[in-house]
Amino acid sequence: MRIPTKYNMRMAMRWLVEGCQPGDSLVLHFSGHGSREVDHSMDEVDGYDEAICPVDYESEGKILDDEINATIVRPLPHGAKLHAVIDTCFSGTVLDLPFMCRINRKGYYGWEDHRHPRAGYKGTRGGLAVCISACDDDGSAADTS
Repeated sequence: MRIPTKYNMRMAMRWLVEGCQPGDSLVLHFSGHGSREVDHSMDEVDGYDEAICPVDYESEGKILDDEINATIVRPLPHGAKLHAVIDTCFSGTVLDLPFMCRINRKGYYGWEDHRHPRAGYKGTRGGLAVCISACDDDGSAADTS
């Protein structure tokens, strides 16, 4: 078992997609702390980068959505699938996918375009990436109130 340090989490994400081929189905699950900070690269629709927090984030830093996207979303080849379940605060667009579907408790849904003109392409190389997030980008994922 590995401790979820920033280094180990980065290596695990790289391992997940390394050698990925058409027909592969990948699963990423993360439960822990999430955060957001002002987007200095100006590639976010809401002006914030979302992040996951490794155990050593205070000394090594958080893993931002831009890095997560570049590491596990963009490399997905045609025919490969990534299913991510992210159980953190501020997790709505932590994979930085180009589109987001909001579903309410009554089952109504709507698609939102999260492509930013300055962001460049943040989709896959033809694969399918789906993220189920615990909450919106500005929300808390607390178990109790």
